[in-house]
Amino acid sequence: MLDRPHLFIDGQWLAPQNGGSFDVFDPSDASLLATVAAAGAADVDLAVTAARRAFDEGPWPRLSGAMRAAVLRRIAEGIRARQDDLAVLEVRDNGKPLPEAQWDIGDAAACFDFYAGLAEGLDGEERQVALADARFRASVVRAPVGVAAAIIPWNYPLLMAAWKVAPALAAGCTMVLKPSELTPLTALELANIAADAGLPAGVLNVLPGLGNETGAALVEHPGVDKIAFTGSVPTGSRIMQAAARDVKNISLELGGKSPFIVFADSDIEAAVEWIMFGIFWNQGQVCSATSRVLVERSLYATLLQRLSDEAQKIRIGNGLEAGVLLGPLVSAGQHAKVSAAIAQGIADGARLICGGKRPAEQDKGWFMQPTVFADVPLNCALWREEIFGPVVCVNPFDTEVESVQLANDSEFGLAAAVMSADLERCERLARKLQAGIVWINCSQPTFSELPWGGVKRSGIGRELGEWGLDNYLETKQITRYQSSEAWGWYLKP
Repeated sequence: MLDRPHLFIDGQWLAPQNGGSFDVFDPSDASLLATVAAAGAADVDLAVTAARRAFDEGPWPRLSGAMRAAVLRRIAEGIRARQDDLAVLEVRDNGKPLPEAQWDIGDAAACFDFYAGLAEGLDGEERQVALADARFRASVVRAPVGVAAAIIPWNYPLLMAAWKVAPALAAGCTMVLKPSELTPLTALELANIAADAGLPAGVLNVLPGLGNETGAALVEHPGVDKIAFTGSVPTGSRIMQAAARDVKNISLELGGKSPFIVFADSDIEAAVEWIMFGIFWNQGQVCSATSRVLVERSLYATLLQRLSDEAQKIRIGNGLEAGVLLGPLVSAGQHAKVSAAIAQGIADGARLICGGKRPAEQDKGWFMQPTVFADVPLNCALWREEIFGPVVCVNPFDTEVESVQLANDSEFGLAAAVMSADLERCERLARKLQAGIVWINCSQPTFSELPWGGVKRSGIGRELGEWGLDNYLETKQITRYQSSEAWGWYLKP
């Protein structure tokens, strides 16, 4: 058992004031993995108060960017020093295959390193602005927003924490982090790593708990200045409504139903590889998963056959087993949701090519076969709604214009991909596709240096890159009257 009976508040491990807890399960066999402390409203208030005090009175926002960068780099070093243990913990908590977890942990460390560099860049950033009225001298600076609340999902537990914690700390903010109740374990380890790196008490507080209790209390707390959320559209909408009452700064990274357009001049093996990577990585539990594949008609039947053949070769099992490339879904609830979506897709007339069931050899845990549908009705839920599982829908198209129309016909706009040997066509489509991220001849590559976020119902704002740092900074003008002459409006000289 990996019990975690305490919350991390103001640099200390404290028992929840209401004695609350919740259970966390291993997705590979449904066994009890840990019992974890659940923060209540009183704990949220204690954590926000600590973060407020650390921001208003503590040293962190007043340190130079270079000094904050040194702490961020020590956090990165601490993550790398524990990379193997953290990766195993991520597998047991989330279910993803070990190579994916190792990749994620490495990316989390790299994210802290990247924002350390941006923190250093904040020093000396003040910009002088020339004014027509020479009696005044003006400059523009950026200042930390204040106390940030971060609510992260279960699909990339430590990496999503890094995406929010690293830029917030780089900017000089303090933070209360709420991990998902399904996967809280590595976020709690991050609290220890940050403390060991010398992060002052109160700057980072970690509160596991349930969304409708811990999350709601955090979003509604008057001491929070900024809310950063990654998750579902319905939850994001509720957070937006709650934030509106106090006009809080928000950034939302929500759902997706991302298209992948494949033209007939594509290398079919490369196309199959990237389609699979775009939907079966992390069991398809990826907001940007390219789950709607559009294939030029002359390649359609051939590609479907190759995709079906290769999908059925993927080894499914416990993510800690060698050679496994598809682990279980994260929870019983997620397994039921994906199973229901598959059943509804069949009922709506989509043609099941392969998969769609629990693997016969996996009688425990929440496993689902890689699933391929073809000829999917354009108005059915399978084509239009986010499934968040290893389920890909494939449809044909005839013309370039039609491919763009089909790709853009969605309420979401997080990501899109296009594959063709004609790079000029790829670049042309990249500018027509309604998405915050467009990949050419690939799917899913993600870099700390580049902005991440979408349009339409996929969210508001951007994470990563310099845009991620902007989430936690406010722009401030400083104007000084520098003339030796009296102003003389009311008091005449």
